[in-house]
Amino acid sequence: MDGRLVLGLGGTVDFELRWDSAVVGRLAREHRIRRHELTAAASIVDERSLLVAVLAFVAAGTGAERFVESSEVIERFAAHFDVAVTLGGTGVRAGLVLDSLGIPSVQHLVSIDDNVRRLLPERVSYVSSADRDTLDPHLIVQYPVGAHVRLIDGDIVSPSANRLIFANDPPNREMRLADDLPAALAGASVFLVSGFNTMQDHDLLERRLDELLVALASLPDDALVYYEDAGFYTRAFSHTVRDRLLSRIDVYGMNEDELQEYLGRSVDLLDPADVIAALTAIARLIPAPALVVHTRHWAIAIGSDAARHRAALESAVRVAATRYRLGDGFSSSDAEETAAMARSRRGAELVAAVERGIAGAVGVPAFALDIAEPTTIGLGDTFVGGFLAAHADADAAHADADAAHADADAAHADVNGAAR
Repeated sequence: MDGRLVLGLGGTVDFELRWDSAVVGRLAREHRIRRHELTAAASIVDERSLLVAVLAFVAAGTGAERFVESSEVIERFAAHFDVAVTLGGTGVRAGLVLDSLGIPSVQHLVSIDDNVRRLLPERVSYVSSADRDTLDPHLIVQYPVGAHVRLIDGDIVSPSANRLIFANDPPNREMRLADDLPAALAGASVFLVSGFNTMQDHDLLERRLDELLVALASLPDDALVYYEDAGFYTRAFSHTVRDRLLSRIDVYGMNEDELQEYLGRSVDLLDPADVIAALTAIARLIPAPALVVHTRHWAIAIGSDAARHRAALESAVRVAATRYRLGDGFSSSDAEETAAMARSRRGAELVAAVERGIAGAVGVPAFALDIAEPTTIGLGDTFVGGFLAAHADADAAHADADAAHADADAAHADVNGAAR
């Protein structure tokens, strides 16, 4: 293997909204939204229904990803706020994290425009299936703990900080694979698979999975395949993806929202008995060699290969915590500073209990960070980047060792030749 990390399957251009409770409240009152209307389940077809969904999630303190009828709805809503244009998608954000740590990667993209060309670092190369420039922005709403919004019949206050994603993205729904993906995979040491959650045509999904399995034939047998789950717009499609790909997946990752959505119930993330029951249940549903669940309090891997990923969990939690406290643009030295910070006591107790209660489980507690304005956007993607960074470092160390052995063998051969 040549050690390259290939990250896919689709990137996005994100409109990151700067949260403003006053603006949200003003819009809610203009649209005459009342507390009993708040729901996250209704279709999002206009600015009002988008706002209803945002308020429902804020009131619950949860994160999610939801489909919007058109990009115009997103653009109209975003126009009320200060917005930063950034790059998103699990693969792209993970690649940006790797770049900040000095590790190059190859992206698989399904869309491209001048924003992507401008914002991708030099160390991040790409292959793309796009045949023209398009822009279908994803709206990213990051809200803080204690966000207070006044409605016409009462107030809501967020119990925790979180992030929401709203999108209508045809290229990511179609998920065309680049013709040169197999060549990119040949010799790769890591392949990240994500993004099928946005697809909405089942027959097309099946065809894309067929094509991906053909491309996977080019991947070396000892390469790591990491699959990151996400909020599927059509939940049944997650079963299709799992049925087709699980035999090729080495690490299957998900966050706390996805865990609870799969189980159909809330999980007390700091209650050992509840977490052990939840992890046992999700492992029956998704029997991956290493099933990784990452939450605000801890990250835990279970499965037959879980133990080999302890260092990767540590790297992932450290890097995600660095983004949480510093946002974009952090460095490897910033991540090293994070490593010296205090851990969550209750998170550590939970991890210890799970390691005792589930054979082979390994875990890492989150950091105990008190940040006035934390970054919650992209933490899961950053976690993935930190996880893969540990494997990239391990591969580099092995390559260095192999090179040293080769040099030593050559030196011995020279000495023996001279002796003869």
